[in-house]
Amino acid sequence: MGLSRSRSALNHSLVKQQASHETQCMFDERMVQLGIRPEDLVETFARSSGPGGQNVNKVSTAVTLLHRPSGLRVVASDSRSQFANRKLAMERLLDEFERREGLHRQSQLAELSKARRQRAKRSRGTKRKLVESKRRRGETKRMRGKVSQ
Repeated sequence: MGLSRSRSALNHSLVKQQASHETQCMFDERMVQLGIRPEDLVETFARSSGPGGQNVNKVSTAVTLLHRPSGLRVVASDSRSQFANRKLAMERLLDEFERREGLHRQSQLAELSKARRQRAKRSRGTKRKLVESKRRRGETKRMRGKVSQ
């Protein structure tokens, strides 16, 4: 029975290492895509608060991840495990960078679209309608003239 437990523990640690390696590879790929260098990240640990009992009171499980060039800071203290909080903090940081990049791209497209609309010339039909509405407006204003006696 002790033998099966040790094998089980060994298998569990191997699975955990493999999963952490795959997760790290995924994070590395996302960081390269976003142009984030690992040297720009500062990771600090602190004692967490909330549920978790003695573990969170004695072990520094809360993770703060800071991206120095942008000043973006994320904190993860959701789990009792420092490993899980590190993963969560990295996910949050990368998600925030992707969100910001998406907003930046969206604003650039909006600017280009606005400039294109401003440069566009009015069609003949639109010009004709515009002139007609101005003519009607002029007639309405002329009708407001002083009443002759």
